[in-house]
Amino acid sequence: MTAPTIGFIGVGRMGAPMCHNLLAKGHALVVYNRTATRAAPLVDAGASLATSVTDLASRCDVVLTCLDTVAATEVTWLGAGGIVDTARPGALLVEHGTIPPALARRVNQAARARGLSYVDAPVSGGPEGAARATLAIMVGGTTEDVARVRPVLEAYAGTIAHMGDVGAGTHAKLVNQLLTFVHALAAAEGIALAERAGLDLEALGRLLQASFGHSRMFDRTLARVRAGDYTAGAALNLFEKDLEIIADAGKALGVELPLVAVARGWLQLAREQGLGERDVAALRLLYPGMGAPA
Repeated sequence: MTAPTIGFIGVGRMGAPMCHNLLAKGHALVVYNRTATRAAPLVDAGASLATSVTDLASRCDVVLTCLDTVAATEVTWLGAGGIVDTARPGALLVEHGTIPPALARRVNQAARARGLSYVDAPVSGGPEGAARATLAIMVGGTTEDVARVRPVLEAYAGTIAHMGDVGAGTHAKLVNQLLTFVHALAAAEGIALAERAGLDLEALGRLLQASFGHSRMFDRTLARVRAGDYTAGAALNLFEKDLEIIADAGKALGVELPLVAVARGWLQLAREQGLGERDVAALRLLYPGMGAPA
C-alpha cells in the first residue's frame, strides 16, 4: 500500500513541531501557512510547500489543520476553495484546534456529503509536548476513521483516546481546557499564599506531589515561578477563545459553569495588566495585594 501524502495547515507554535515529528517519522508532508516564511524551516527539513489551501487539499490524502482562531478554522474548512470544497476523493480530514463542537459537526456533515472522512482531534500538551511527541490527543469520529488516522497521530502523540463520534473529541478538549485554566489560577493563588507565609517552595512542591492538592499545572506553574520564566508556552490570550467556547458549550448543554465565569474574569484582568502574551503561569503576577475581579 502506498503511504499517504499528509498535508498540514497552520505551522505555528504547535503545528511546526508536530510537522517536524511527521518528517522525522518519514511521512511525505505538504505544508501551508498564511505567512509562508514560517514554513521555511519545514521546507528545509524536507516538506513541500503548498501555495494555497486549495493547492494543499488537492494534493493530499490526509489533511490536518491547527489554527488559532475559530474564524480562520471555519473559512479554511468551509469557505469557497476551502478544504471540503477541494479535497481529493476519499481524503481523511483532521482538525487539531480547539473549536466549538457545533462547528466540528458542521464540517463533518459537509465532508460526508462529498464522500470525505473527518475527525476532530484536538491536542493537549503545548509546544513542549508537540516537540517531544508526547501530546494527548482526544479524537471524535468513526472507529474506521480513527484507526486510519492513528498512524499519523502517533508521530507526535503520547496518548490517543477515541472519545466517541465527531464532536466528542472537542468536548473532551473543552473539559481539559477548563481544568487547565482553573488549576493554573488555583496554583498561582496557592503559590502567592505560600510565598507570603514564607514557605520553602521546593519543599512544598515535593509535599504536594504526595497530597490530594497535587496537579500537573501546579508543578508547571511552580517551576516557571521559581525560574522567573513567563515566556509563552501556553499564552494567556489563547484562553480567551477557549473559555468562551466552554461557556457557550455549557449553555448549549444546560450546565451551569460558575468556575468558568470566575476564570474569564481573571483572564480579563490579566490581559488588562498586559500579561496576555505571557504564559498562563503569569497569573501569579496578579498576586499579592490584588483582589478578585468583580
